[in-house]
Amino acid sequence: MTNINFIQAQVNTNPRNIEATLKLLNEDCTIPFISRYRKDQTGNLDEVQIENIAKLSKQFAEIEKRKESILKTIEEQGQLSPELKSKIEKSFDLQEIEDLYLPYKKKKKTRADVARENGLEPLAKLILSQRNDDVDFLATQYINKNIGNEDEALQGARDIVAEWINENIAVRQSLRRLYTRKAIIEVKVVKKKAEEEAAQKFSQYFDWAEPLNKAPSHRLLAMLRAENEGFVKVKIEIDLEETYDLIDGIIIKNSNSPSISHVQLAIEDSYKRLLHPAISNETLQEAKTKADAKAIDVFAGNLGQLLLAPPLGEKRILAIDPGFRSGCKIVCLDEKGDLLYNETIYPHQPQNETSMAMKKIKSMVNAYNIEAISIGNGTASRETEFFIKKIPFDKPVQVFVVSEAGASVYSASKIARDEFPNYDVTVRGSVSIGRRLSDPLAELVKIDAKSIGVGQYQHDVDQTKLKEELDSVVVRCVNSVGININTASKSLLSYVSGIGEKTAENIVAYRSEIGSFEDRKQLKRVPRLGDKAYQQAAAFIRIKEGKNPLDNSAVHPEAYSIVEKMAKDLKISVNDLIANKEKIALIKPENYLNETIGILGIKDILKELEKPGLDPRKAAKVFEFDPNVKTIKDVRTGMILPGIVNNITAFGCFVDIGVKESGLVHISQLKAGFVSDVNEVVKLHQHVQVKVVEVDEDRKRIQLTMVL
Repeated sequence: MTNINFIQAQVNTNPRNIEATLKLLNEDCTIPFISRYRKDQTGNLDEVQIENIAKLSKQFAEIEKRKESILKTIEEQGQLSPELKSKIEKSFDLQEIEDLYLPYKKKKKTRADVARENGLEPLAKLILSQRNDDVDFLATQYINKNIGNEDEALQGARDIVAEWINENIAVRQSLRRLYTRKAIIEVKVVKKKAEEEAAQKFSQYFDWAEPLNKAPSHRLLAMLRAENEGFVKVKIEIDLEETYDLIDGIIIKNSNSPSISHVQLAIEDSYKRLLHPAISNETLQEAKTKADAKAIDVFAGNLGQLLLAPPLGEKRILAIDPGFRSGCKIVCLDEKGDLLYNETIYPHQPQNETSMAMKKIKSMVNAYNIEAISIGNGTASRETEFFIKKIPFDKPVQVFVVSEAGASVYSASKIARDEFPNYDVTVRGSVSIGRRLSDPLAELVKIDAKSIGVGQYQHDVDQTKLKEELDSVVVRCVNSVGININTASKSLLSYVSGIGEKTAENIVAYRSEIGSFEDRKQLKRVPRLGDKAYQQAAAFIRIKEGKNPLDNSAVHPEAYSIVEKMAKDLKISVNDLIANKEKIALIKPENYLNETIGILGIKDILKELEKPGLDPRKAAKVFEFDPNVKTIKDVRTGMILPGIVNNITAFGCFVDIGVKESGLVHISQLKAGFVSDVNEVVKLHQHVQVKVVEVDEDRKRIQLTMVL
């Protein structure tokens, strides 16, 4: 099987598209570049499909490498028969390959190894052959200095048979299928831990059992977390009678043989001592892998929505990190997000310097020509919002409440220290709150995605896979929007197609030394940014008011000559062609094809010329909570309240209704009728109307419904 055959068996894509995609990947083209600028070669595959092909290609290489290692090991043992070699070479199922390798795998000395050393393998073969030999009598022939009697001989022989049964591929595969269909996960509390306060959040699992294949990902991860924290014991069980019947059907060939009782004893021993521990662990790990994938998928989806949240744009912003005793930390930022001024005010208890705080805010708004106010949604957020809205400003000022999740992580990070070496963490945190209003994407890329708080059980899943997926999401989002090279931070630049951390650093250094970029070609002057990096990166950067108007669009420099020819054929300038829908409508795409850019590429160029540099994100909207609801004590059953979706999970979504505790809308309460995917109904940061179903003040839980 070739790499392309292997991939095609798992994705519904033409082999030519797979081959073209692999060729581009092998030429060090990035996924954003391939999906956007090589559509004609790949058959219009999107980023997710290309990522999948890249992953499967890597998986194929890993399987081939593992097979090579296994074949070498078995050959060195002198045990590699042509038949075994053929089976391993033809298989691309890692589990099957490992099963084939199992008898030759180096392991600690087993009971079967000891029995073989004592010369009992011929007796084991007699037992397993199930002929009509009297094995009880024949066992007396195997008594020696290490084997004291026939019972010891038979026990040793059964140990060898048990190991053979364990290594039987048909047995293992059949058991796997049975466990996949019928395994039960059982959870029991560790009694001495049951009363601990930390254990109470897992109390529903203190005596729990359900079919493993029916356990939702979030529930399985919760059970496994409870076990990891020492509060419960988890085990996988299956019907013993059905299991023995299955193994009997494969192993027993002659139920009338005198040796049948020994075969059955070996089957029971093999299952209890070898097969069940191995297969149950495999089955649980497989279920965990699927649960991880689901949780990672949910987290990645949420992160993508968060990164592409509506930006306010280049506005002068006053940002507030609210607080009571420690005061509200204020910063004023210019259109580029640069810090102009910072101060602390104390409008709340215990100081109650409300009047003075109002005067200071009003003065700052006027002095720095503030257009919007960004308030973090943490402690004292609602009180600060009410306080701000009482101030009689001399001009309209929009007031937004933004998520401050991860702001404290950013404020203590090296990135923040490098940006603001002369300011403390409180000022840096306030700056982050302001910047994530003007451009959430540009600010959130500076924070470890796991700290943003939009996932479920993110610390319990495979951390390598989580990081890979989240990094892919960030790259996808950054390149779908494009970045202003003259204002982008090093963090943001490092996610641009073809630009890594070191090159991003060089771009920032070049910008500091030379000044603003005036055209894309200047990128080539950046140290260590070669032709390949330029090809991959150029179209994803934007230069506003530069020398060439196409530099502020998603048109790739390799296509500039095509656009110039289009304009020339229409007898107008490129400037006059841009955003001129009437003229663009006259262009026939088929007249401008070349070896690199086909019909799909030309259509993309025309679409981009209609709305060059269009930000795919929506505009930011002001949102207002119910002014009468400030804490959980104000929430009453039956209330209908405005809210913002602030987290999405596989089992529902959490909605911020303006109190410290977010309320849960279970998936069954999102709308009338069945819902299979929460994202079909709601998106992160969506403004929704919810009805309060239940309030539990003691446990700080609020149940909501969107079925009004």
